[in-house]
Amino acid sequence: MSTENVNEEVHNAYEVIKNGGIILYPTDTVWGIGCDATNEEAIKKIYALKQREETKSMIVLMNGDRMLYNVFNEVPEVAWQILDVTDKPTTLILDNPRNVAKNIVAPDNTLGMRLVKEPFCYKLMERMKRPLVSTSANISGMPTPNSFKEIDHHILDGVDYIVNLHHDKVAAKPSTIIKLGNDLQVKVIRP
Repeated sequence: MSTENVNEEVHNAYEVIKNGGIILYPTDTVWGIGCDATNEEAIKKIYALKQREETKSMIVLMNGDRMLYNVFNEVPEVAWQILDVTDKPTTLILDNPRNVAKNIVAPDNTLGMRLVKEPFCYKLMERMKRPLVSTSANISGMPTPNSFKEIDHHILDGVDYIVNLHHDKVAAKPSTIIKLGNDLQVKVIRP
C-alpha cells in the first residue's frame, strides 16, 4: 500500500469529519466507526447507527502524548508502565476527561483511549488535531466483524465515508481494555 493512497484517504476522511460526518475505517484492531471526538452531533449519529444507548460509552484513539494530556489532566504512572510493556493494542479507561464531547464520556466520568501508530489513523488525527472516536463496526449486541466483508450493510449504508484501505485485512481481535482510576485501582475489563 502506497503512502499516496494513505494520504488521499486521510484527506477524504478529514473532509467528511470536518463537516460533522462519520466514517468507517480500519484501525490497529477491528474496523471502526468514527468521528471527531469533540463533535456531539456526529457522536449522536454513531449511537443511532449502532442502535446503542448513549450510556454505553465509546473509546477514542489518540496519536501521542500531547493529545493524551489535552484530554486527561492526570495520567497515572501505571498507565505509562502498561503502555511500555504491552505488545498488543491496549485501551486504557482513565478518569476525568476534558476537551471532548460530553456524550462520549461514561456516566462515571471516565473515557477509554488507545494510542495508535497505524499510519492511516495516526495521520488522520495529525490532520484533525483531535482524538478520533472508535467503536466497532457493528449493530449493538451483534458480533464484532473481524474483516471488512463481515460488516453489516446497515453500517456500510449508514456512514458518510468508507475508507478505501485494508479491505482484505482480517483482525485478530479487539484491544485489551484496562480501567485505571486516579485512586490507583486497576481492573482488566477485556483481556
